[in-house]
Amino acid sequence: MQTFVSDGVEIAYLDEGQGDPVLLIHGFASNSTVNWVDTGWVRELTAGGYRVIAIDNRGHGRSAKPHDPAFYGAPLMAEDARRLLDHLALPCADVMGYSMGARITAFLTMAHPDRVRSAIFAGLGINMVRGMAGTGPIAAALEADSIEQVTNPTARTFRVFAEQTKSDLLALAACIRSSRDPITAEALGKVEVPVLVAVGTLDVIGGSATDLAALIPGAEALEIPDRDHMRAVGDRAYKDGVLAFLKRRL
Repeated sequence: MQTFVSDGVEIAYLDEGQGDPVLLIHGFASNSTVNWVDTGWVRELTAGGYRVIAIDNRGHGRSAKPHDPAFYGAPLMAEDARRLLDHLALPCADVMGYSMGARITAFLTMAHPDRVRSAIFAGLGINMVRGMAGTGPIAAALEADSIEQVTNPTARTFRVFAEQTKSDLLALAACIRSSRDPITAEALGKVEVPVLVAVGTLDVIGGSATDLAALIPGAEALEIPDRDHMRAVGDRAYKDGVLAFLKRRL
């Protein structure tokens, strides 16, 4: 992995392959390796003739991990992605984000539409505009001295995943405690780049792909059959749908 400095924060990224650039933005408590390498996405896209750039969001992976919530929030993290494109002298890229990464992709698309050739919102459907409830218990679970102290089932799931990815728990708590700028249906209605919304049909965290796509002019919905939030990431139908979308958007 390589690094660059984004507004004083060191950001790690990988850059592999040749062709049209695809920027990948991972989900909360994950990293570029877990979200995109281990699931076969980097291999799939590079084999398909794309240049793959995958960022480790601040607070995650090999990037810097501040413990102050003021350093986080999707709009700030979207600027990290934009500065990475600047660093690599890329005028634009296809951008795919998963879960929290989809929120970051949405803010990048709305703030810098000229830098986004197409956007793929994955693992986050209609709940993108409804927002995420229960962030307080998740933050508390991450801050707990031991997982045995965590009784909330959803919060415990996040703690387990964060430990599996060997994350900095306090950095993740700061990230989820940061201000959560809303994404409105009105703002999404002004998006003009090609958009694909890809969510598992069993994903209660992300919500309906079809309902979110209906808010975005010309957007397509990809319902990943029989997959929940965690199991959709490396799914064959998800990959095939994205590769077909990238070919259609040319």
